Amino acid sequence: MSKKIGILTSGGDCAGLNSVLKAVTYRAILGYGWEVCGIRQGTTGFLRDPLDVCALTLDHFDSASARLGGTILGTTNKGNPFHYLMSDGSYKDRSEKIVQACHDLGLEALIGVGGDGSLKILHKLFSKANVPFIGIPKTIDNDLGSTERSIGFSTAVEVATEALDRLQPTAASHDRVMVLEVMGRDAGHIALSAGIAGGADIVIIPEIQYDFKKIVEKIQALFKRGRNYALVVVAEAVKKQDGQSSSVVDPVTGRSHYSGIGHYFSDQITELTGAVTRFTVLGHVQRGAQPIADDRVLASAFGVKAVDLIAEGKHNRMVAWQNRGVVDVPVLEAIERYSAVNPASTLVTTARGLGISFGD
Repeated sequence: MSKKIGILTSGGDCAGLNSVLKAVTYRAILGYGWEVCGIRQGTTGFLRDPLDVCALTLDHFDSASARLGGTILGTTNKGNPFHYLMSDGSYKDRSEKIVQACHDLGLEALIGVGGDGSLKILHKLFSKANVPFIGIPKTIDNDLGSTERSIGFSTAVEVATEALDRLQPTAASHDRVMVLEVMGRDAGHIALSAGIAGGADIVIIPEIQYDFKKIVEKIQALFKRGRNYALVVVAEAVKKQDGQSSSVVDPVTGRSHYSGIGHYFSDQITELTGAVTRFTVLGHVQRGAQPIADDRVLASAFGVKAVDLIAEGKHNRMVAWQNRGVVDVPVLEAIERYSAVNPASTLVTTARGLGISFGD
């Protein structure tokens, strides 16, 4: 029986999203003969007049699609439909408009690709619309506890590792300490993995309390051994010594976002050691990159599984990677199981075994 399903990407972009869109479209059309409706700019496409949607077909995708960063549907990380900012500065619940749009489009199920915040909103929204919902996890932070891997994480780590590969020769050539600030809204997974892969000497993450005295000791020990440089990786969510986050407020949106912890560490290291220190902030370079193979494969597997779950009559599930395969778990359970870096984890133990200091 023919069915019409919708798909949207929500939250910040990351590498691998177009592979998801291709997998969902191919599986739905070739496997089941269904129609696929793409909603542009996340839930914003439902709120526009006319509705900003498009029919996704096999012709939208070819072998080059997997190489594209970003998402061909666009996305948004603002505009909660239950608390939507209007042009006059007031807030309004616009969820009913989306419910009606789903019915007008004849959607019989919807697949949403997002992180914990997006999936929570989408689950609530499509439960209200009585439209079966399947979630696909994408977050470069890799902090959803029900899945071992999320789309975008592997590429973000690859970009951060490459940055360390490029910073090391300059550090060695100029007798410098290089500080690399990487993304990680609340978790230090990117910093930890890239630090191990890129040969960092010091990795600072929010899950492990640091002490500048220990950081100085590590750098001085390196210099005493004859090393003329050091590599430091710091996650953006790390707090300053006074316990305050390093953040700024966007003058347009009024939202606070992380900014400046790399600069802070660079200044402190220079002051405490006398070493010439430079900092680099990768920022959105980690999001928009061409996806590496791991993210393309993971995204494809997630997309196919999501469509199969709809065919099986399942809803309010999230696909997840566990034990080398794709499984499905309750969406709300997946959202609630936040996964920060465990200080006793294998990778932390590995880093310590390699002589990497966490400043503790």
